[in-house]
Amino acid sequence: MSERLEPVPLPDPALVYDLIAAALAEDGAHRDVTTLALVPPDQQGRGRLLAKSSGVIAGLPVAAAAFAAMDEEVELVPAVADGAWVEPMTTIGVVSGPLRSILSAERVALNFLQRLSGIATATRALTDAVADLPVRVLDTRKTTPGLRDLERYAVRVGGGHNHRFNLSDGVLIKDNHIAAARARGLSIADIVREARRGAPHTLRVEIEVTRLEEAQAALAAGADVILLDNMGLPEMAEVVTMVRGRALTEASGGVTLATVRAIALTGVDLISAGSITHSAAALDISLEVEAGTSG
Repeated sequence: MSERLEPVPLPDPALVYDLIAAALAEDGAHRDVTTLALVPPDQQGRGRLLAKSSGVIAGLPVAAAAFAAMDEEVELVPAVADGAWVEPMTTIGVVSGPLRSILSAERVALNFLQRLSGIATATRALTDAVADLPVRVLDTRKTTPGLRDLERYAVRVGGGHNHRFNLSDGVLIKDNHIAAARARGLSIADIVREARRGAPHTLRVEIEVTRLEEAQAALAAGADVILLDNMGLPEMAEVVTMVRGRALTEASGGVTLATVRAIALTGVDLISAGSITHSAAALDISLEVEAGTSG
C-alpha cells in the first residue's frame, strides 16, 4: 500500500468545532459520572493512540480538537501525519493532560479518528489499484448526515477526489429525474436541453445513462458528463470510444476493489464509489492510558 503525505486542507475549523461540541454533548462528556467519581480533578495522565490494524490515518487534527474542546490543557502530539500508512501496533499520537478530561473525551476523539481513518483506508485501496491509469476515483453524496465535510476530507487524504458537494453544486440528472421527464413525453436529448436552459451557465450538466443509445443522444444534446450507471464493461468501453473526448465519462455502480481496475481500463475519466464512505469499516484504534498521580 502506498503512502501519500501531501497535506490536505482541513474543513472549516468553525464547522469542525461545532461537530465536536455536538458529539461531546451527545456523549454527556461533561457529566461523565464514572470518571467524576473515580478520578480526582488534579490527577494527570498520558496515553498512546495505538493503531491496532493496518491502514491510512486520517483525523488526527480532529481528535486533537476534540480533546482540546473538552479541556484546553489536554494536548495531543501526533506521531504520524494524516495520510500515513501504518502497520498494526503503531503509536500514532500521544495525549497528555488532566486525566479526567482525557477519559471523558476519549470516545468522541476515537470515533472521529476511527471513522475517518477507515474512509481514507478504503479510498487508498481503490486509488492504489488504478494509480498507473489516467482516472480519478470520486466519492458520492452517500455520506453520514452532518459529517460530509469530514468524510470528504478523509477521501482526499486517501488519495481520492470529491464529487459535487451538494445538490446545488452541479446538475446531475439521475434515473428518477429521467422517469419524471419521460412521463411528460421528453426524450434524453430534450431532458439535457431543458436542464441546460434551467441551470446556471457556470454548471456542468451530467446525465445518467444505461445504454449506448442514451449516451449518444445525451452527447448530441451537449451533455458535459455522461454517467455510465451499472453498465457492462464492453458497452462502457464502446461509449468511451464513441465520446472520444467530447465529454467526460464517469462510471458508477458495482465499484469494488475487485472491479475498479477493469472499469478503469475501459478508458473512463472518472469512477465514483459510494462504498468508500457508506461502507468503510472503521480502523481499529485505541487509547492506552498511563495514569499519573494527583497533585
